[in-house]
Amino acid sequence: MQKNILVIYYSQTGQLEDIVKNIAQPFEDKKDEYKVTYYNIQLKKDFPFPWPSDVFFNTFPESYLQIPSEILPPPEEVLNTKFDLILFGYQVWYLTPSIPIISFLKSGYAADILKNTPVVTISATRNMWMLSQEKLKVYLKNFEAKLVGNIALVDRRDNYTSVLTILRWMTTGQKEKSGILPAAGVSDEEINGAGKYGKIIENHFENNNLDNLQPELVKNGAVEIRAFLVRVEKVGNKIFTIWSNLIIKKKEKRPLLIKFFKVYLMAAIWIISPIVLIFHILLAPILWTKRQKQKKYLQGINLK
Repeated sequence: MQKNILVIYYSQTGQLEDIVKNIAQPFEDKKDEYKVTYYNIQLKKDFPFPWPSDVFFNTFPESYLQIPSEILPPPEEVLNTKFDLILFGYQVWYLTPSIPIISFLKSGYAADILKNTPVVTISATRNMWMLSQEKLKVYLKNFEAKLVGNIALVDRRDNYTSVLTILRWMTTGQKEKSGILPAAGVSDEEINGAGKYGKIIENHFENNNLDNLQPELVKNGAVEIRAFLVRVEKVGNKIFTIWSNLIIKKKEKRPLLIKFFKVYLMAAIWIISPIVLIFHILLAPILWTKRQKQKKYLQGINLK
């Protein structure tokens, strides 16, 4: 009897769609054993791509505060099938699962689809996904889903180069290398090679050994933790909490506040972030043990 595999995702640029389909390919290759269903989350009013700059920054408060939009209902096949495994692909917007993902999670459909089902989360981000994953873990726990694995593919370039390339990509649609700037996003090599994770997942699933899946994914490079970026995320969440609530509450001043936020965010990336890096380096000997524990936790799938 075939096992039912569901692949959930939302992908603006197509990058995440390529990744999740490559990861699902080992299941597709065994059509006698598995039936793979794809569910591309769709909003009633979708976001543009490329993003006009004003729309990109205006999305911030709703993104960070996890305010949902209305989605189109999932296909009947998705609603009426009990799945044996779910591959859950998501993007990160403003240190939080994207509005389409949050909209699905808060739609009422998610609870029925995810309940009592093993889930492997898959993200493709610039580089900061760690605390967003913590937020997603809470939803999965509340739905009584069983998180059995996590894959986090990122832009491997330095933090400042990736800021420039991601902004170019998001606002112009140009991912390819241009001038002195490299290509944006997850490398083509990693995207094309993502099937190796699918083979690991399929092997553990076939052998009823999902409890030991995550250590092997980590061993094969599925999760990279940069302690400096974890610190940046923690600082960013505190700052974003203040800004997002201020913008939501001061509706009449929203356009002006969004402009101020844009300026502040750029200043934070280019001025505050280097200061955080300096302190991160200076404190490394003192915080080494703590950071190793933090790394081990974030590479895992448990929720504190």
